[in-house]
Amino acid sequence: MSANKIYIAGHTGMVGSSILEAFQQRGYADIITKSSSELDLRRQADVETFIHQVKPDMIILAAARVGGIWANNEYPYEFLFDNLAIQHNVINAAHQNNVERLIFLGSSCIYPKHADQPLKEQYLLTGSLEPTNQWYAIAKIAGLKLCEALKREYGRNYIALMPTNLYGRRDNFDLETSHVVPAMIRKFHEAKEEGHQPVKLWGSGMPMREFLYVNDLADAVLYAVENKLEESMYNIGTGIDLSINDLAQLIQDIVGHQGEIQWDESKPDGTPRKLLDVSKIHSAGWNHSTELKRGLQKTYSWFLQNESNFKEVKIKV
Repeated sequence: MSANKIYIAGHTGMVGSSILEAFQQRGYADIITKSSSELDLRRQADVETFIHQVKPDMIILAAARVGGIWANNEYPYEFLFDNLAIQHNVINAAHQNNVERLIFLGSSCIYPKHADQPLKEQYLLTGSLEPTNQWYAIAKIAGLKLCEALKREYGRNYIALMPTNLYGRRDNFDLETSHVVPAMIRKFHEAKEEGHQPVKLWGSGMPMREFLYVNDLADAVLYAVENKLEESMYNIGTGIDLSINDLAQLIQDIVGHQGEIQWDESKPDGTPRKLLDVSKIHSAGWNHSTELKRGLQKTYSWFLQNESNFKEVKIKV
């Protein structure tokens, strides 16, 4: 194992909890976690004190303010400020305290809205962003550039992984702040329970999207920890996409909903297509292992088991 003491920031979220579970299953024992109520990563002095005291050998930065199109568009300040504050506080504290390694998790939304497909790492900053998620994207671009700058200027082994759209166990199923997969699962399930009522979905159903099961991202993080990656940034995905309409029909079939799907084209579609070029991480030796239908089945099973207490994330309470 290539790291002794590991701090996982954001361990209660869908991504962080999956990473924590993967590392524990691998046998990593010295793992540090702090909930947001114990440590607010937006508070610089608190973060600096914490990192100085615990002195981790590695930090995995999975903490972030996340949400779907509506949440990004409705709360631009929170998505920009919170993410800037979280990542810059943690990355700077890591640098100041000589933390040897850091893995920063970004997002595929960092790429220009109309970039060529599939999206290569070098397409970053070659065009304008999708307006509905620009706030989140700008923050994530700043974070990955901070890691790149530290690697270039100080030789820090800080790597940024850019995952595609994620889904899986412990996702956020709040219909206002969730991403497309958990929102669809909940809508189809509730419509089925109400006698197979019609389900109204945002947009035209035409945009193309790629989806990665969250356990596969956790596996990619493990791979990055246990293997030497030369570049400062890697796309993490499946390299396979489908239309939102096809996704809806697939989830509808898994849930068993037999009603009508109604598309609300007055709502935004977002980026027309967002498919990652994953050839760089493939060349480094990592591939995903969970196909979409199987991952969706696992996610719906988890939803059914946790229907009484699934997670709903509110931006403002």
